[in-house]
Amino acid sequence: MQSPKNMMRKAILSACVAVLPALLYGGGALGTQEQAVPPQEKAAPPPGAIDTNPANLAAPKPSSEIKIPGAAPVDVKTYVIGAEDVIFIKVWRDADVSGQFLVRPDGRISVPLIGDVTATGRTPEQLEKDIADRLAKFIKDPQVNVGILSVGSKKYFILGEVNRPGAFPLVVPTNVLEALVNAGGFRDFANQTKILILRGDKHFTFNYKQVTHGKKPEQNILLEPGDKIIVN
Repeated sequence: MQSPKNMMRKAILSACVAVLPALLYGGGALGTQEQAVPPQEKAAPPPGAIDTNPANLAAPKPSSEIKIPGAAPVDVKTYVIGAEDVIFIKVWRDADVSGQFLVRPDGRISVPLIGDVTATGRTPEQLEKDIADRLAKFIKDPQVNVGILSVGSKKYFILGEVNRPGAFPLVVPTNVLEALVNAGGFRDFANQTKILILRGDKHFTFNYKQVTHGKKPEQNILLEPGDKIIVN
């Protein structure tokens, strides 16, 4: 008859043999318990966190103001487009419609999909809206930007004894003194005291020496399209 001590040793050994496979191979009750643990759901990012999901970053939202490289420094809210201006139309995600357009003498441009559009007499912002409204028949929610690449409709002219006579674009407000600087200054024998500005049937005189010495600054008028400055 076995002693109680030997019987206890056999019982402990049997229990160890029964548990050992479960510990080594993940089977039995332990394996079932591990499989029962539900997977943790991915926590939502906190408010204000930067989204790093490539799927969300692949298609950025359009900007209401797209910068057009090389655009002339004009105010798109106030500048009025004229014939011979070169404008750039940018339609977001549509290169076929985007491009450069010369305003024809009849005041129109030809835009793909929508045909002729009147450009003269409108600001770039007004032209944007008209083009977007027409493109809406072909493109869902079109984002349109219009910029002025070069000003051909608004010019002033400087003739006579200056270093660079010719036509100059009137892109920004320009007075007589600034115009003379743009023309490279005077030649050696230029009459600087009696410069003539012709504007239609009107004429003005400009004394360079007086204005540059702070006298009679009212002579330094702002130029208008078509003005002619004559330096004898």
